[in-house]
Amino acid sequence: MNCIDCALCVPECPVDAIVPDDEVLEDQQPFIALNTELANVWPNITEAKDPPDDADAWTTRSDKAHLLERYTDSEAREERL
Repeated sequence: MNCIDCALCVPECPVDAIVPDDEVLEDQQPFIALNTELANVWPNITEAKDPPDDADAWTTRSDKAHLLERYTDSEAREERL
C-alpha cells in the first residue's frame, strides 16, 4: 500500500505524530528516512486496535528513537503487533 497524500492519517493520529512531509521540523528530518525504511517492512494497519496500556506514558517522552526494535524475522515482528 502506498501513501497517496490524502492527509487522512494526520487528524487520526492521537498524539499528533503525523505531519505532511513539507511541514516536518528540522530536528525531525531524519525520521523521514526511518519511516521510509520501516514502512517497507512493517505491516499496514488495517483495523483499529486498543492502544497498549502504557501508551500515555510514551506520548510526552522524548529521545526514544534509540529504543526502536528492528526485526529481521517477520514472525517475531508479527508477534509484537
